[in-house]
Amino acid sequence: MATTQVAKSRPRYQSRPGRLAVVAVSLADLSGPAEGTVELPLRLFWSSPDRTFDLSIPYMLRSLYETVLVEASRPEDLSTYLDGATLVALWPDLHLPKGVRQAWEERHRALRPAAVPAA
Repeated sequence: MATTQVAKSRPRYQSRPGRLAVVAVSLADLSGPAEGTVELPLRLFWSSPDRTFDLSIPYMLRSLYETVLVEASRPEDLSTYLDGATLVALWPDLHLPKGVRQAWEERHRALRPAAVPAA
């Protein structure tokens, strides 16, 4: 009887219990706005009646990115609302669930913390 080997798949990281983290294939695919005002749809941001974010205000920009990274359920959510260069710049300051951070850093070397040089 022949046996077949199943390739090990990458770990499936969660953004929160019951929801897998969605990760863009390429940071270049993230072509969302880098300035102006953005209004998220209710399915991504339901905790406030005002779902608009002024991207010129640093805390609002970080909040938008944190929200989209955690709540995204499809790649289009990422490409519509996130900008690749902005994500790289903000990455160290974003407060994200461990699963989201691991999934993105595993896929995108540019988001990984710099290696600490040996003493």
